[in-house]
Amino acid sequence: MFGLFDYLKLGAGIAAGLVIYHLYAVTIGYPSAAREARAGYVLIAEKTAAEAKAAEMERQRNAAAQATEEHRKRLEAAQASEQAAKDTLETEISNYERILSAKNRACIADSDDRTFILRH
Repeated sequence: MFGLFDYLKLGAGIAAGLVIYHLYAVTIGYPSAAREARAGYVLIAEKTAAEAKAAEMERQRNAAAQATEEHRKRLEAAQASEQAAKDTLETEISNYERILSAKNRACIADSDDRTFILRH
């Protein structure tokens, strides 16, 4: 059927085919597959980075909104406290004036007298 020389030729042909396929794969096939894989990786990496940036911006926006709300609450509390202090002062002044008028006395100090006292 086949002689030894025919088997050697057949083996050499198979070996040459494998070498040619390997050269093709190394020069054209693998690099293009690697480029495609890198291109896909770049897209995924860009998408992941964009999602992370959006999540960070959302976190910062929520933190700013929370800080603004806390500041608003503190401001309202401070204003309420200040108003309460003013109301208390006005009540004390009116009570003192009522006591003075009940005793037929009057506080005749005006703003000029107060300014003089504060400066000296």
